[in-house]
Amino acid sequence: MLPKDPMILLSYINTLLRDRYDSLDALCEDLDIEKAGLAAELAAPGFEYDPEQNRFR
Repeated sequence: MLPKDPMILLSYINTLLRDRYDSLDALCEDLDIEKAGLAAELAAPGFEYDPEQNRFR
């Protein structure tokens, strides 16, 4: 289950991207998360995925 707080979710996802996954697609596939839904949750407080840095900013 993913954290509900946007800042904790941001930290959690970015940690996974840094430590375990080489892309957002790989993370979402492995954890069975809808990519668009995750991106939308993090876009609400103003974060967007940067594929070159493999993190949300």
